[in-house]
Amino acid sequence: MCRIVDTLLIDQDVVYAPRLSNDRLLLGLKGSLNEYELDLLRQRSLEARYEKARRGELVVSAPVGYLKTDDQRLERDPDRRVQDRIGLIFDKFMELGSVRQTLLWFLEEDLQVPARPVGGQLTWKRPRYGSIQSILQNPTYAGAYAFGRTEHASRYQDGQTKKVSKRRPREEWISLIPDHHEGYISWSQFEQIQKMVTDNCWGTDRPGAAKRGAALLAGIMRCRRCGRKLTVDYTGASGRFLRYVCVRGHRDCGEQKCISFGGVPVDEQIAQEILRVVQPAAIEAAVRAGEAVMEQRDATVEALQRDLEAARYAAQRAQKQYDATDPENRLVADELERRWNTALERVRDVEFRIECQRSTPAESPVVTLEEFKHLASDLENVWNDPATDARLKKRIVRSLIHEVIADIDHEASDVVLTIHWKGGVHTELRVPRRKRGTATRTDGDIITAVSVLSHVSTDRMIAGFLNRNGLKTGRGNRWTQQRVTSLRTYHKIPNYSPETKQQEGWLNLTEAAAFLGLSSRTIRLAAERNDIQGLHPLPDGPWVFSRSDLQSDAASRLVQRIRNRRTTPAVLETQQQSLNFSST
Repeated sequence: MCRIVDTLLIDQDVVYAPRLSNDRLLLGLKGSLNEYELDLLRQRSLEARYEKARRGELVVSAPVGYLKTDDQRLERDPDRRVQDRIGLIFDKFMELGSVRQTLLWFLEEDLQVPARPVGGQLTWKRPRYGSIQSILQNPTYAGAYAFGRTEHASRYQDGQTKKVSKRRPREEWISLIPDHHEGYISWSQFEQIQKMVTDNCWGTDRPGAAKRGAALLAGIMRCRRCGRKLTVDYTGASGRFLRYVCVRGHRDCGEQKCISFGGVPVDEQIAQEILRVVQPAAIEAAVRAGEAVMEQRDATVEALQRDLEAARYAAQRAQKQYDATDPENRLVADELERRWNTALERVRDVEFRIECQRSTPAESPVVTLEEFKHLASDLENVWNDPATDARLKKRIVRSLIHEVIADIDHEASDVVLTIHWKGGVHTELRVPRRKRGTATRTDGDIITAVSVLSHVSTDRMIAGFLNRNGLKTGRGNRWTQQRVTSLRTYHKIPNYSPETKQQEGWLNLTEAAAFLGLSSRTIRLAAERNDIQGLHPLPDGPWVFSRSDLQSDAASRLVQRIRNRRTTPAVLETQQQSLNFSST
């Protein structure tokens, strides 16, 4: 309970006695009026600040890459190194498609990014995810003035007051003025970047970023029955097998599971559709890919050139400071000498990196347009090569396909796929689904071919030969090195090894030609005519010979006959007419 004592309050006008009810009432009224006046002044000052922001005249601080002028305007930093590095961030994001991949590229190339703390000087530091993302999502770099993008509030936590900030939606920003100043990118490019960043965040209507998983349709396949997105389960050793499953309703709402099916045949069917669509543009895509590689090297060299100019300037400045000091003052001279040596080491390091970048193209010769035309026919082999980046294939799929609706026809045992292409065209595909209890068996001719080819070829080479001849596994899949190994192990076919090959005397066509001293074409034609014994299990595959067959009498007669044909002239010397004419 509050006790009022004999205390007097005095201001410039009146003396108050709080013990008197009249004076207490007067003090309360004056305090409330003063508090209201202060709040009114604060609101007026904030409204004046917001009105200035709506006109685009309020510049609190300039982001890195910009400078704040005296007339409250923004202009690009005159440092060309800063300009080029900011532009490189946007170019790499448009090329790689995600903030993280952009960050990893800068870390791989060991390139620094500019930074300017609030009220501080420009510095260069190792990039971080937050610094790259803040540049990509700041509308200032698109030439737009933006104010009020964040909202600040206070909350109580553990008995203490903490200030929190959160992003406002764009429609709640206090001010947004496009074309306010010179930007690094256009407003349309900024909108495209924001959409790409948003799509990389997985959601019900967003596919999410392309990751390293083998599933081509991850994030863009939807269930026809419940409308939810299908997830991917990887099973088997090292997650080699994948399945598309619709279990979100079961996990989140306790509903019945919808559908699930194997993903390998589905992905292969989708890949065939993608290759069919992009095949006419394969040459152009290959040429552009080669140009992109050269542009990437040029961008790295150009960035390092800017770093070299800055390093040389820092070295010259350190040298001038060292020359200006008194040599006898060793406390200062030693420190300045150390700084000069550090700057020179930085120059040598950047020069070495530039030299390494310039020597790289010599190891990768430039491919001509005619060579690209020849390589365009091998697009399917490049796509199915295990070394091809899965993220790149997913980006190609997402650039062409908006969404795939999946369902299962149990009567026909088919997976029904409806492809929604980006252009608005819809395609329906049916992929056979293996019934439960149905045995899968590899064709006997394939087993025989593998047993023959394993004498002279590795499992990876055998898989390439089988795919080249259009042969499939018992489940209708393409052959891989792991599948060939599994087939050999199951049927107890020996593995290829150079030692076993040498001991058992197995030779390929080139080695057989060298063994007999004849050309490869001659040996192949002789084997096709059955003049010598040879194994040819695949129409578009290698020949396999046994050293014992090449040492047989038939092979010896063939070699002797060919050698005699080479040494025997067409006309005997005694039968040749003389070209000497006697004078008459």
